[in-house]
Amino acid sequence: MLSLPVIRSSTRRDFLAKCSAAAACAVCPKAFASPASAAGAAALIPTDKPKIHLVFTHPDPKIQGWPYQGYDYESRKTRYAAALRSGCPNIEFIVASAETAEQAKALMAANSDVDGYLVYLFGIPSSAPDVFAYSGKPAVLVDDLYGGTGRFLGLYPAALAKGMPVAGVSSTRIEDVIEALKAFECMKKLRSSTLLDATPRDLTKPVALYKESLGLTIRPVSADELNAAYEKADRGEAEQWARAWTKGAKKVVEPSQAEIQKSAAMYVGMRNLMAEHKAQGIAVDCLTLFYGGKMTAYPCLGFFQLNNDGLVGACEADLESASTMLLMTYLTGRPGYISDPVIDTSKNQIIYAHCVASNKVYGPNGPANPYHIRDHSEDRKGAAVRSLMPLGETTTTLKLVPAQKKVVMHRARTVENIDEDRACRTKLAATVTDARKLMAEWDFGWHRVTVYGDYKVPVETVSSLLGFRVILEG
Repeated sequence: MLSLPVIRSSTRRDFLAKCSAAAACAVCPKAFASPASAAGAAALIPTDKPKIHLVFTHPDPKIQGWPYQGYDYESRKTRYAAALRSGCPNIEFIVASAETAEQAKALMAANSDVDGYLVYLFGIPSSAPDVFAYSGKPAVLVDDLYGGTGRFLGLYPAALAKGMPVAGVSSTRIEDVIEALKAFECMKKLRSSTLLDATPRDLTKPVALYKESLGLTIRPVSADELNAAYEKADRGEAEQWARAWTKGAKKVVEPSQAEIQKSAAMYVGMRNLMAEHKAQGIAVDCLTLFYGGKMTAYPCLGFFQLNNDGLVGACEADLESASTMLLMTYLTGRPGYISDPVIDTSKNQIIYAHCVASNKVYGPNGPANPYHIRDHSEDRKGAAVRSLMPLGETTTTLKLVPAQKKVVMHRARTVENIDEDRACRTKLAATVTDARKLMAEWDFGWHRVTVYGDYKVPVETVSSLLGFRVILEG
């Protein structure tokens, strides 16, 4: 567990209580009612169920070993299978048992189309679990304590060391197994997802890279396509969105209503492009396009709404961060906050700074926190968001690096929404374990993606199953 000092604390329960009434008035779903609100966004989320081969491995009950000779494996298998089906309604299970390696190989051959394996080590000796661990297909190995432990503790780390896509669970809580299985759901959704990328750069290499490493489709969108979608956007609907955002904001500082309406038209255009391509996210090279006069309005408010609704809007056409946001949305149900972090060693803090942030950090159905509408910081133009996010919360900050099959990650505790005119509008400060160490070890680019909650274990699980190595920074 992360143990960090809290400077300005409030628990999630306190935050929910304080926000329940305010959220209902300030940023309620009715205020954002439109064909593309959270309900419309949910229609874009893939619903295919992963097919998982649930295999119970153990020796013949007549053989001496752990747990003991004559053990009733069948009753235990029946209970566990029922509990897993109940706890994972979005997974299709194929249930079988294997005592030997030969039986395991026959099961694999008969069910070659599965998305992965959940292998319970119920007893020893048994050669069956090795077959699944070294198959090259994603596998979660589960030690049924006092049963398969002797093989599990040898097999799991050895398979990891050889680069196998395996994850391990050694716990008396079946909820921990159910939590690990969410990784399969996340991966299945990624393989059925599309991320639009509006950028002038050559995307030939990234398209193949993301498909190979994550199963994610990257679809290039030209500036002309983006601008055409902006021009075709229904101005009446855009005006409704502009009014809703303005009404929901705690205050509007620089932007005029006309400027906010331009941002709303960009949002409607992006959303229509996503619907056309059945895409779950969009990344826009906003600075290059806007500074170059190739884009009429900043997409910041549109990203704000997409992220609130359970989709992904990502800044600066950063595909690493955009894919991270999509993975974490699928894994946790919560939006990612892409940022340019700043480190303050005098306070042992990291400040996550950007001009886009969700104000629904607990997900589309959670409470909303206050926000301001500001201009974009660097050029003092357009419309952007300053989100005043909840404090006293543990956050998980990470980024996928598909080219190296790595995930970089750290955790922190939120302490302040900094009010500083320099740099990006949203500035969420958080205490870290060692800011100087974090600073010295910073690598893999500037951007990071922050999600509310402690998701170290789920990230490690899905990373292992994807074949990515986790690097804990700081």
